[in-house]
Amino acid sequence: MNLVLLGAPGAGKGTQSDLLIEEFGYAHISTGDILRAAVKAGTELGLEAKKYMDAGDLVPDSVVIGLVADRLTQEDTLDGFILDGFPRTIAQAAALADELEKLGRPLDAAVAIDVDYEVIVKRLSSRRCCRDCGYIGNVADESCPKCGGEMFQRDDDQEDVIRNRLAVYDKSTKPLIDFYSEAGILITIDGDKDPKIVYDDVKQALGL
Repeated sequence: MNLVLLGAPGAGKGTQSDLLIEEFGYAHISTGDILRAAVKAGTELGLEAKKYMDAGDLVPDSVVIGLVADRLTQEDTLDGFILDGFPRTIAQAAALADELEKLGRPLDAAVAIDVDYEVIVKRLSSRRCCRDCGYIGNVADESCPKCGGEMFQRDDDQEDVIRNRLAVYDKSTKPLIDFYSEAGILITIDGDKDPKIVYDDVKQALGL
């Protein structure tokens, strides 16, 4: 099954992606991982991407699409893949659809994990991280339950930062929900539940 996971920061996309990959063995396609691997390997597209990354600029869609298309030719994607962090814009989604059509491997579904923004703000702003082992807990953890280390709040879990991230998502990425709805492949899942219940809902909606 070929999937795109959509949802605001903190909606739980990563958790659902991990569960699907663990159970079904789908290939995990992360544009961040692809970019880093291409740069490290010194491929033509990797060198092109590195010029923009070194300058602190966004890597153009044409380069990212090329890298994703190249990744989709690898054998581990043949039994299904999950796209993580891509596409982020309508232009990227349209270009991706074109590439997948050329490969004869269209998307089966775009799964949107829907969570109210105020729930996300509360969820993320209460998150705490251990300075020593990286354990992710919450505000109730006075010290790390794994190693006893100091728990702290990351900068990107501050409320004003979270609200800004949600505003950026609303402007650039949320229109993808309309794009995939019009394409007839959108599945919307209520993400304001226990992650295991959400996962059961995802599987049921996908017929897995």
